[in-house]
Amino acid sequence: MNETERIQAQHRLEEAQARDRVNERKARTRRLIQIGAITESLFPGIRDMELEDVKRYLEQIRNR
Repeated sequence: MNETERIQAQHRLEEAQARDRVNERKARTRRLIQIGAITESLFPGIRDMELEDVKRYLEQIRNR
C-alpha cells in the first residue's frame, strides 16, 4: 500500500467513524424525545413545569 492509499484509507475510516457518531447522537436524541413524550403522557401536569421542578417531581416519585 502506497502513501496515497494509506491516507485515503485513513480518511475513509475517519469518515465512517464520524458517520457513526452522528448516527449515535441522532438515535440518542430520538430516544430522549420519545422518553419525554411518554413521561408527559403519563404525567400531563409536567408540561407546565420548569425543568428543575420536573426533575424534583420525578426524584420524589423515584424515592417513594
